Amino acid sequence: MRRTLLPTLLLLLSTSVFAQSVEEQIQTQIKKIDAGIPVVSIEKAPIPGMYEVELGSGEVLYTDEKGEFFLLGNLYQLSDAEGFVSLTEKKQNAQREKEMAALDDSDLVIYPAQGTEKASVFVFTDVDCPYCRKLHDEVPKLQAQGVTVKYLAFPRQGPGSPVHKKMESIWCAEDRNAAMDQSKQGKSVASATCENPVIDQYMLGQKAGVTGTPAIVTAQGKLIPGYMPASRLIELIKADS
Repeated sequence: MRRTLLPTLLLLLSTSVFAQSVEEQIQTQIKKIDAGIPVVSIEKAPIPGMYEVELGSGEVLYTDEKGEFFLLGNLYQLSDAEGFVSLTEKKQNAQREKEMAALDDSDLVIYPAQGTEKASVFVFTDVDCPYCRKLHDEVPKLQAQGVTVKYLAFPRQGPGSPVHKKMESIWCAEDRNAAMDQSKQGKSVASATCENPVIDQYMLGQKAGVTGTPAIVTAQGKLIPGYMPASRLIELIKADS
């Protein structure tokens, strides 16, 4: 029995060591590019001999097992079942879906659906952004169609900026929705401070690939950049669900 199992055990051990050494080799190579680049995961890519590297920024790159050649961008697959599909986008959507599902509703500014909820969307917003205000005017239409809107803070000028302070005041207000409505109308909101998630949400937005506002993320993790009317957004939500 021992003679029979030994070759199998050695094969399993050598395979494990090889897989680990490949991951370490890729990690080492990436650190040569920039020691500060955070690597979230390294997995085999759908292309033989290639590996998929997810970075802390939410970006995905592809490399060989030695970490000598790198590709940054979308990897597409043409299949009879799905057609021409971005595998990179599918992976990023899955990661965003996981991160949105982990959010605590108590940290968000929520406009609940009227009646039975049919869908929900997460919106990274900046209260000084004109198109964010335009989208906010569409929120009642979304609610009427059974869509819950969940706001996250994304002050475009970054932490410590004037709009960051405004958004802190909204998140620290007794009535966040009233403060949000008021600010979206261009009115001032009473200054308030408290322990708040504004910076964390801003950093989450950057990781999720948000580069401007408004940025909408569906419950399935699809990122929809920019403004669009409620009717068009509802069509996209239905197509994504």
